[in-house]
Amino acid sequence: MEILRSLDAMREWRASLAPDQCVGFAPTMGNLHAGHTELIKTAKHRSDAVVASIFVNPMQFDGNEDLGAYPRTLEADLEKLEAAGATAVFTPATTDIYPDGLSQHTTVNVPGLTDVLCGASRPDHFRGVTTVVSKLFGIVRPNIAVFGAKDLQQVLVIKKMVRDLSIHTEIDVIPTVRETDGLAMSSRNGYLGHDERALAPLFSRTLEEAANRIAQSGSDIGTVIAQSKAVLADAGFIVDYLEARHTCDLSYASSLNQETAIFGAVFLGTTRLIDNRIV
Repeated sequence: MEILRSLDAMREWRASLAPDQCVGFAPTMGNLHAGHTELIKTAKHRSDAVVASIFVNPMQFDGNEDLGAYPRTLEADLEKLEAAGATAVFTPATTDIYPDGLSQHTTVNVPGLTDVLCGASRPDHFRGVTTVVSKLFGIVRPNIAVFGAKDLQQVLVIKKMVRDLSIHTEIDVIPTVRETDGLAMSSRNGYLGHDERALAPLFSRTLEEAANRIAQSGSDIGTVIAQSKAVLADAGFIVDYLEARHTCDLSYASSLNQETAIFGAVFLGTTRLIDNRIV
């Protein structure tokens, strides 16, 4: 596995590949878990060479989040990526991605889909995501990029960006990778205290139960959502949002005439968790 620490190194490696080689790509911010390695394994099955990136993107952190506190675990991450079968890892510096600083860098904004759910709770977060992903796509030039369904809103945003900007990269989505107790794997899970970690799986179970109840009844979506919020609040979660929305455009779902998902974000202590379930 090659470690590419600069733009020049990444571009030289990409140029060394034969034109007919299929390149798979998994962008990450490091602090990797089994969900990330599943991205690599999926990309490996679908491509000839697999690139992962590790870059803690400052543009997607808002003023209430501590960029400096985000775990940097590069050596452990490299070991996991090599074991999963990555061909190369791109580890750029912030000055490589934003040479003139954040405020002077061109940004990419996807309207509509970024105004709700996490976009409403974390203003400008998705602008940071789409900006860095579009730039990484331009540098790596992947044929396929793999993302996890846990961040379903992000997946929908990136798919729209790729379509709108005519980027020639196929977006592949793998199912949410979960712990044995059902909690969606996330780098943020490491922030949970012992008692919080024991309580956390109730979040994913509540979303699953809500999705099942709505699927069985086909109606009463508002009632199910309200009851699910109450269950979480009574257990000690602070509910940021819990909503049923259509996956085509993230409009509110009052019926199941289009594919629908239950989207949720909660706080346990200071840790924010997100998850979703397709109805």
